[in-house]
Amino acid sequence: MTALSKNDLDQITQEIPSVRYSFEGEQREQDDSLGSIFKNFIFAMIVVYTLLAIPFRSYIQPLVIMGAIPFGLTGAVIGHIIMGQNLTILSLIGIVALAGVVVNDSLVLVNFINVYRADGHSLKEAVLEAGPRRFRPILLTSLTTFFGLFPLLMEKSIQAKFLIPMAISLAYGVLFATLITLIFVPNAYYIVEKIKYKT
Repeated sequence: MTALSKNDLDQITQEIPSVRYSFEGEQREQDDSLGSIFKNFIFAMIVVYTLLAIPFRSYIQPLVIMGAIPFGLTGAVIGHIIMGQNLTILSLIGIVALAGVVVNDSLVLVNFINVYRADGHSLKEAVLEAGPRRFRPILLTSLTTFFGLFPLLMEKSIQAKFLIPMAISLAYGVLFATLITLIFVPNAYYIVEKIKYKT
């Protein structure tokens, strides 16, 4: 007997309106977990935005900082492809954790630009200096995170294997987002400020 697909079930309910179906067991638990993770992710993003908006006293700069998060998600997916692993619930949990880690690099860049401008430098000078001046600490932070997780990525024991997808999300997400962040954040900051002051 072949397994029924969702299309087959939809067709049956159309032909026999009295028939109803629902997914139970493992499928039900997975759907509940995905819904919970999504809600927690949205909540986490709101908290991160609030924590950034207060010290920066800006509604826009936190968005520039958080703009690096999608690149982290891209890196997590690429990491799973490189490692030959499927995305799992633990992968998604790792992605939620990744969002907070990725923000750190952007935060360092934006803070440097603000301080550099406060010292009397122009917007263009501050943006051009941000990448080269903060390159070393940002890169070292990301590399230490990646290589700290590397032993887990290479682990072969059955007890640790279920954690590998989460480690992949964190390790590759941080690494990929760092490379993009050094280019994206200064440029996004510059564009936003130019639009803001229309200069």
